Amino acid sequence: MSDNRGHGSGVRTALVIGGGVAGPVTALALRKAGITATVYEAYPSAADGVGAWLGLAPNGQAALATVGADAAVKAVGQPVPGMVMADGVGNHLAGFGGFPELPATLMLPRDCLFRALTDHAAAAGVRFAYGKRLVAAEETPEGVTAHFADKTSATADILIGADGIRSTVRTVIDPHSPAPEYGGVLSFGGYAPMGSEAGVEPGTTYFAFGRAFMGYWQGSDGRMIWFAGLPTDTPPSPADLTRVPSTEWLSRLRDLYTGHVPGERLLRHTGPDELMVVGRMERMPPVPHWYSGRMVLVGDSVHAPSSSSGQGASLAIESAVELARCLRDLPVPGDAFAAYEALRRPRVEAIGRDAAAVNKVKSGKSDALVSAFPSLEETLRPLHFHRIEWDAKVNVGVEETLSATA
Repeated sequence: MSDNRGHGSGVRTALVIGGGVAGPVTALALRKAGITATVYEAYPSAADGVGAWLGLAPNGQAALATVGADAAVKAVGQPVPGMVMADGVGNHLAGFGGFPELPATLMLPRDCLFRALTDHAAAAGVRFAYGKRLVAAEETPEGVTAHFADKTSATADILIGADGIRSTVRTVIDPHSPAPEYGGVLSFGGYAPMGSEAGVEPGTTYFAFGRAFMGYWQGSDGRMIWFAGLPTDTPPSPADLTRVPSTEWLSRLRDLYTGHVPGERLLRHTGPDELMVVGRMERMPPVPHWYSGRMVLVGDSVHAPSSSSGQGASLAIESAVELARCLRDLPVPGDAFAAYEALRRPRVEAIGRDAAAVNKVKSGKSDALVSAFPSLEETLRPLHFHRIEWDAKVNVGVEETLSATA
């Protein structure tokens, strides 16, 4: 059901570029706000088998509930409420069982999240167009026109870049926008069929720091699922990554994690076919320009915080919903975009800075990790309890908004 409050002569149609996490949620939220959106995806079909695992935190689930997509995602996720911080020799340093009043963090493969969101949005009436790789965009008297590699084009009142960390829309808005920032670590994941001998508590994710970092938990099928980093100052290109055999990557990881608890055992039980080469750990540094004219950025295209945050997907979903709320209540696109940036920039940049600090520990560039962790409850509370008040009217004035983002 749409919510047309404050619509008047405002935005009625939108082009959403990118069909990952932020794209379908943006289209769903716009639909709820009374705006018709079409999602244009560069690949020829919806994501299938793309990417490793991720966590969807309670705040991301709450934002999904705003657009009615929370149940669809919960159906494909594994609840993992607990968290333990450890060192690389087996000592547990801090633990947290989750907030009892909140749903558990969901762990799920990235492609399952894509598929669940896409299927839900399509069932709700959102149109998806595949094989549409954006090459240019320009404002016209009618709005903004997107031009695609297949020589087709589309026009709407606004264009939203939900096209990921290597966003084309970001460079259209600002050709001098920053590029993704490498975090000093190559990321890998895998499966280890260890079962009960792993000695872990079901429903708990473990984070073991030390000379090298590894996170792990027990999947619903009993296998251990792990993710780890290989520090390197000169990362290979994505193409070069694929040329290295899995057996070689596994050998390098086993050498690095010799003596690591439990990394050594997990890697010993992981075969080449169970290894996932995820690639370079990256984040977006602060982006000076979130919008220009009738074009605006959302999700990883503007604030990818790196996987160390545990908040990438959740923040993208939050921003998609908040953008739609601003467009619902502020009929002039520039005013809506400015309000959206003011509401989102402080939160996403603070989370991004914290993740960058963790990246330095993972890459061996910092020894800031100490034996006494800060309270996990205090750290996670402002993340997990964040809520978007959809029913509250956005009334941030333009002058107030601009001063907030200056």
